[in-house]
Amino acid sequence: MQKKSDDKYKRILQASIEVISEKGLHKASISEIAKQAGIAQGTFYLYFKSKHDLIPAIADYLLSLTLKSVQEEVEEGESFWDTLKVLIADTFKITEKHKDIIVLVYSGLALNHSLDKWELVYEPYYSWIGNVMEKAVKQNEIRSTTNVKWTSKTIINLIENAAERYYIGQEQDQSLEKYQSELFNFIKRSLLNE
Repeated sequence: MQKKSDDKYKRILQASIEVISEKGLHKASISEIAKQAGIAQGTFYLYFKSKHDLIPAIADYLLSLTLKSVQEEVEEGESFWDTLKVLIADTFKITEKHKDIIVLVYSGLALNHSLDKWELVYEPYYSWIGNVMEKAVKQNEIRSTTNVKWTSKTIINLIENAAERYYIGQEQDQSLEKYQSELFNFIKRSLLNE
């Protein structure tokens, strides 16, 4: 398998997202993906064994987009709470933009029993928020008894679940701002020093 930083790899992922979003995973063909990516069909197999192998790669790509977006917006020395606001806002933006493919990624991972791959995909994301939280503990922004490893995963899962419920589950009984504010306040109350 070729490297993720390879231009062809990125083109295949982007083409896959476009084709799968339009046609669905089962109706999308490797030849359509290859054509959209501007590569020979055989080149696809240098990167992926099958179109089902695209699913964890697409999940990784979407998470990388979110993490990169947050890291670009968060300034050095910013408080944990400001970072959390950016994390919530960017997760919601990415979810809204890619909601169709997110549904397919979830179903593809579940169908192919790739949940072990799911944790590997999330590891850089969990690690980053864990480091941010450890810094927040040292700066007394959040309680010192916080289990950072467990809580970092829970926060990511909670934010993603809320964004997915809002955009995919159509739970839009409140404005986006109110929904995000409630989420932020819930997390803040659970982490503040007593």
